Amino acid sequence: MKTPKQILPLIEDGIVDEVISQLMSGKEASVYVVRCGEHIRCAKVYKDVQHRSFKQAVKYQEGRKVRNSRRGRAMEKGSKFGRKEQENVWQNAEVDALFTLSRVGVKVPQPHGCYDGVLIMDLVTDNDGDVAPRLNDVSLTAEQAIEDHATMVHYIRLMLCAGIVHGDLSEFNVLVDSYGPVVIDLPQAVNAAANNNAQEMFLRDVRNMRLYYGQYAPEILDTRFGEEMWALYQAGELTAETVLYGEVADNHVEADVDSVLDEIKAAFEQMQENQERIKAAQAPEDD
Repeated sequence: MKTPKQILPLIEDGIVDEVISQLMSGKEASVYVVRCGEHIRCAKVYKDVQHRSFKQAVKYQEGRKVRNSRRGRAMEKGSKFGRKEQENVWQNAEVDALFTLSRVGVKVPQPHGCYDGVLIMDLVTDNDGDVAPRLNDVSLTAEQAIEDHATMVHYIRLMLCAGIVHGDLSEFNVLVDSYGPVVIDLPQAVNAAANNNAQEMFLRDVRNMRLYYGQYAPEILDTRFGEEMWALYQAGELTAETVLYGEVADNHVEADVDSVLDEIKAAFEQMQENQERIKAAQAPEDD
């Protein structure tokens, strides 16, 4: 196929040998299957801010810091240089998260480096060597749903222990290989301690997983792992070995109707954005 212009420098530098096919095109990036020597990998080409339509990006950028004070000031002013640096921070957030999560035991695509807006990482495949399907495209038995939900809760716990909240976790950002779930798409990952929206995003991530797996195993719908994990995290008591029960003590206070309505609204907006992503992924990529 025609080589995307963003990947041409990587071919010239010998990092990529061949672009085999386009895997998907979304609002934030396009992904291609590439050959790197003897290895078949994928190249995620980030779209610049003019062509990226990720909603509420500011909420995700809160708490992301740069070591260079000049760059930080430029980002705050929104200058041309500052916008370029903001893009670098956005892209590096995923690279840093992938390396960190791989190290602590979360199953993610193994990254191999990010070069001028192109992230090279392992291609996740199934038993036959084909590209692994998204969780949304897989039918599960009740037993599989319970097992995979437990795996995802464990991964989310490991992420939080590492100080990371995915921020956009859903059935569209999880692949399923022959061993189970694989977490993908982390450019919006946030710092659990430095972002004021981290708790809301964390609880939404857990809720999305609960609702998806719960359609196959209804008993999952009664669990409250999100609230349990966050309470333990805030108390400094959450570890990779912490036994979780999926329960929290009721405080018997009057229901906060506004909070419930906000949660419903957030879930509806998330559903709409997921649907838009599917449509964007199915649309042909412009040259």
